[in-house]
Amino acid sequence: MNKSVWIIIVIVVVLGFVSVSKHNSMVFKDEEVVTQWANVETQYQRRADLIPNLVNTVKGYASHEKETLEGVIKARAAATSIKIDASNLTPAMIQQYQSAQSGITSALSKLLAVSERYPELKANQNFLELQAQLEGTENRISVERRRYNEIAKDYNVFIRTFPNSLFSAMFGFERRPPFAAESGSEKAPDVQF
Repeated sequence: MNKSVWIIIVIVVVLGFVSVSKHNSMVFKDEEVVTQWANVETQYQRRADLIPNLVNTVKGYASHEKETLEGVIKARAAATSIKIDASNLTPAMIQQYQSAQSGITSALSKLLAVSERYPELKANQNFLELQAQLEGTENRISVERRRYNEIAKDYNVFIRTFPNSLFSAMFGFERRPPFAAESGSEKAPDVQF
């Protein structure tokens, strides 16, 4: 074989190794995004699991607050019914998921406002413990959403920078949407007792 054939073979082999390496790196980063999305969902599920206990505790003290209690239960049902395929995240899917979760947040705010009217409920150890767990869960949700955004950003930058952009287009890797604040979230909620 002549020299030019060997050069072509070497170039093809090197490009093959580079392609495999880039593909594997993109798969790894994509799986990080999927895993972090699962972590976000886990924290939302933790919150959904705490809600029935909180509702039942409040129910014992404020049984005539039926509308508020039912609102929390309906919001929880709506939020837990939405399932998103982490390998196919879109901004619209994240917005739908986030809207359902904000329904829980709103309903829980009303429930906690109800508790202010009942001093004996506020002094109940179970209620206080559930309230503390719920606050901790809200913090965990915030942390996991922030981590998701960081990992999605890292992935997005990786697949969009040259020469990775050539390989990401060839292998079908697409940009992952971040969590964004909901419209109206810049205003403080109006809580009245």
